[in-house]
Amino acid sequence: MSLSDTGVLAHRRTGAVRLSNVTYKLVARAVLFLTASSEIAICQTSAPPITPLQPNNETYLKMAAEVDAALHRDVLDVWFPRNVDNQNGGFNSGFDRKWQLTPSEGKFSVFQARMTWISSQIVQQHPELKSQFLPIARHGLDLLNDVLWDKKYGGFFWGVDDRGQISSFYTDRKELYGESFAIYGAAAAYQATNDPKALLLAQNGFRWIDTHAHDEKNGGYFELLTREGKVIEASASTDRTAPPGGFFAGYKSMNTHIHLLESFSQLYEIWKDDTVRRRLEELLMIVRDKICVQPGVMNLYFTNDWRPIPDHDSYGHDVETAYLMLEAEDVLGVAHDPRTEEMARMLVDHALAYGWDADMGGFYQEGTTFGKAEDKRKEWWVQFEGLNSLLLMHEKYGKETSQYFNAFQKQWRFITEHQIDSEFHGVYQMVGPDGTALNPTKGQIWKAAYHDGRALLNVTARLRKLAAQAPEH
Repeated sequence: MSLSDTGVLAHRRTGAVRLSNVTYKLVARAVLFLTASSEIAICQTSAPPITPLQPNNETYLKMAAEVDAALHRDVLDVWFPRNVDNQNGGFNSGFDRKWQLTPSEGKFSVFQARMTWISSQIVQQHPELKSQFLPIARHGLDLLNDVLWDKKYGGFFWGVDDRGQISSFYTDRKELYGESFAIYGAAAAYQATNDPKALLLAQNGFRWIDTHAHDEKNGGYFELLTREGKVIEASASTDRTAPPGGFFAGYKSMNTHIHLLESFSQLYEIWKDDTVRRRLEELLMIVRDKICVQPGVMNLYFTNDWRPIPDHDSYGHDVETAYLMLEAEDVLGVAHDPRTEEMARMLVDHALAYGWDADMGGFYQEGTTFGKAEDKRKEWWVQFEGLNSLLLMHEKYGKETSQYFNAFQKQWRFITEHQIDSEFHGVYQMVGPDGTALNPTKGQIWKAAYHDGRALLNVTARLRKLAAQAPEH
């Protein structure tokens, strides 16, 4: 999900160990204090002040139109059909600032699944585009089913070369992060196409990982497996350098488990299987009660019995998880648990207090639990996940505070002025603290149309919902 300056994956964003004696009231005070402090702002050239718009029918509809226009102009129109690979199947991933193809990195499970997912969502949510995107969704499904699914041992390959063959870059291993997204894409493809092949693929993907990777003793899933489905354990000879995906043998990660929560939510929408429901409930409790901790941060790595390994806090994963936990409860058809609501709000509040640029808008990369942000770059996916969760918090708590809607407006302004390329369109991968593009890459295997596409779809729908409920003046 997150990337380094050079485009190599660097999923090293993390949380901190549990602090059970820190209360939610402390976080609330920290938000009030820190958001008023000039120490949060890092941009020396202040952005022109803006007067926040009032949350009313007119404002919501105005912003919904802007967000929807960005979805078309800076996501759908630039990615599709440009990235459809009619020669090798699936989707091309590498594009420079001007949307020219860059050298191929093969067919990566996560990228291919994400592009299948977003094209499937457009079929469902934009009927006027169905004739354009339904063939694209089917095209993505074909690669997941015919190429990435291992016909011999089951499970999805982490990746293959352009010819569909095992490569030295991806090897023949199976990683739960990739398995999760493949299920996610297949389930969405079934919703879009009603093709039984898609449903069977999603079901088989779930059964494979649940058989080979579920930890019956401690809960959750082992994350790295051999091609045959054998769990890769940590050992004295295990390479301790950061692997390409950021997932270490013998440990569990926040990143994999929040996305298993996400993919199982998608799967349960189409398949009301009892085991899927139990696993979804299990993952929700693990994410909320073990991975997330007061005062609103998350640990990144854990031992297999869920002992946390201290590290930094990733603001982007925090705000993303706030949304994913509440979404999971919606899919389960239950009322939001007060514990889930409290933790979701703490995650957003902590990110605003410690990882938010109160001057320009935008969320930083990472920091410590109670310290200033240490990496003040702004990555595309963090900004869009933040936009999504800020509006979600406004929907839930807007009657008691204006802070979320004010921050949402500033976040949208930052995205439109700095993260979106007004000349060639699309979204810059990384911008600096002053809003200048540091990495103008538009596409690579870890940068698809998923975070920004999903956020813009969700935000547009939520703004229209709020407009329907709000007074006109």
